[in-house]
Amino acid sequence: MRNPDPQPGEIQQATEQATAAEASGSSGDSDGGGGGVGVVVFTVVLAGVAAAVYFSRDEGVRPPDQPNAVGSRPGFRDIARESGLDFHMGFLSSESGTTFKINLYDHGCGVSVADYDGDGHEDVFFLNQLGSNALYRNRGDGTFEDVTEKVGVGLADRVCVGGTFADVDNDGDQDLFVASTRGGNVFYENQGGGVLKDVTKAAGLEHVGHSQTAIFFDYDNDGLLDLYVVHTADWTLDEINPTSKTFVGKGGDGFDAVIQSAKEYNILYRNNGDGTFTDITKKVGLEGRGWSSDVAVFDFDDDGDQDVLVTCMFGRAQLFRNDDGKFVDVTLETLGRTSWGGMGVKVFDAHNDSQLDILVVDMHSDMWMGLDLDHGSLKLATDSEKKKFRSIFGPMKQQDNNLVKTEERWADTLSFSHGEVLFGNAFYRATGKGTFEELSEQVGLETLWPWGISVGDFDNDGHQDVFLASGMGFPFYYWPNYLMLNNGDGTFSDHAEARGIEPPVQGHSHKEQIQNRDSVRSSRCAAAADFDGDGRLEIITNNFNDIPYYFKNEFDEKNSYLALRLQGTRSNRDAIGAQVKVRIGEETMMRLVQSAGGYLSQPSRTVHFGIGKHEQVDRVEIRWPSGIRQVIENPVINRLHKVVEPDQPAAEKPAAGQ
Repeated sequence: MRNPDPQPGEIQQATEQATAAEASGSSGDSDGGGGGVGVVVFTVVLAGVAAAVYFSRDEGVRPPDQPNAVGSRPGFRDIARESGLDFHMGFLSSESGTTFKINLYDHGCGVSVADYDGDGHEDVFFLNQLGSNALYRNRGDGTFEDVTEKVGVGLADRVCVGGTFADVDNDGDQDLFVASTRGGNVFYENQGGGVLKDVTKAAGLEHVGHSQTAIFFDYDNDGLLDLYVVHTADWTLDEINPTSKTFVGKGGDGFDAVIQSAKEYNILYRNNGDGTFTDITKKVGLEGRGWSSDVAVFDFDDDGDQDVLVTCMFGRAQLFRNDDGKFVDVTLETLGRTSWGGMGVKVFDAHNDSQLDILVVDMHSDMWMGLDLDHGSLKLATDSEKKKFRSIFGPMKQQDNNLVKTEERWADTLSFSHGEVLFGNAFYRATGKGTFEELSEQVGLETLWPWGISVGDFDNDGHQDVFLASGMGFPFYYWPNYLMLNNGDGTFSDHAEARGIEPPVQGHSHKEQIQNRDSVRSSRCAAAADFDGDGRLEIITNNFNDIPYYFKNEFDEKNSYLALRLQGTRSNRDAIGAQVKVRIGEETMMRLVQSAGGYLSQPSRTVHFGIGKHEQVDRVEIRWPSGIRQVIENPVINRLHKVVEPDQPAAEKPAAGQ
């Protein structure tokens, strides 16, 4: 017999208890504040759990993070409109708009950065849920022109989710894979000069399912990029919406209908080297657990091959160690507990110790807080912002027996154990012994409602920073994006308001209301690149039911940089998987050449180092995927260098431009 679900009055009681109770046994502190704001309250059903949710008027937003404010120094400025980026992500009104349902249609669509036409400038590709995708060609100065129709990648007949560019055939141009929700995935071969041809069937990449995103990497080190496509579950019905011509999503009766969906598993396609691919997933052991959201590929054990970390929307993540082309799940002994509701994942050196750390952001653990206006509302969220909880239901659970039973039922349905998961973000610092220590609260990276991650040294001070695309949108209240600048010691502080990320230039809400209520803005994913060639990284987002943000970098610190664009010869031509270290005196910084990742996102593959006030770099050390190691002495700074993989196993060559 099913356990009874809690009723609205019980949620209110649980929330009242939570306001007076300590959220968790963690040591993280919160800023508090924000009570007494003007909000409109109504009820939506989450898996039979009636939870009060809110959307804001402009005054009903999270208060600024005053302890981290740094004054009025310039940083970023949103120039999406004036740059020519007039894309608008459409949403399905009957799913995530006027009739809000709990399903994956509210997860949004992706953004990808690549030089699709080979002119040396980074272009932008936006995926769309309702309507055409959009490809924008960079004119060379950070402004853009829409070339979607000319290139033919609109795919307006299906729901597109994530897009990934890569030079699959090592011919010097960027091919494109597009993942779709039940509309069929598409693979384009670049014919040269930015002419893309649909070769999905000929390549053996026809698949129809609930595909999420894709990443290219060379799993067997044969110099050819293989394709890994992650999937969620069968969360749609066979019914077609007559207006949008899309499949109706489950979730009208709550979360239970969604989580009971049959799981779909990930697919690894091996590149055969002749324009075709072969599904080898079961042979190598990369099916995953279902409900996959994002993937990071990196050599965590430093043995020369690429390992795979897959985040899970509902359940624990999986870290797969690559053992000669076979993948073994080593999550529990390597990472320990992982985020229960993980979305984006990024791997980067946060401490300049040449060790790769891992950040996973957890959206779904933050969704189930029943917020009640009379018992804290927005204040409950701000009080909870920097804390983990012991339960899916966050501060609501406490002593509520019905919520305990609901969580037990969900755990059984989704096959997770409390001993394997945590409820919140996870930042794993590498110990140097092949294991990791989870420190998200200690380093300041525990946040609320995060989706996507973009990493880069945005102020060029020599330390990598983090941008978190955040917020829910209608029918919830406004929640800001985060700009987490590295304090120089691997801890982070939010500078979103001080540095121009927040508030949105268009305001917190769209001009058009929904159901006579404000519809607030929210971001889903973000990618970083130097679009105007000035040595500073810009940030571009894809926003839910909205135009993008394009944050032009105007930091005025006059810090220097070094950028490298790698071209493989023995390795894959894109050099995906290469490790690059910069040494300045006793200090070492490390960057990776990555394919995609961070949640429905593909950033620039140009390797970018901020070097602060240093006037020179002593040396650059590159470990190519082939195993070849290259050393470049004293490269010229404040310049983008093209570096070609040498033929010899070891080389010391000057960088281009010297």
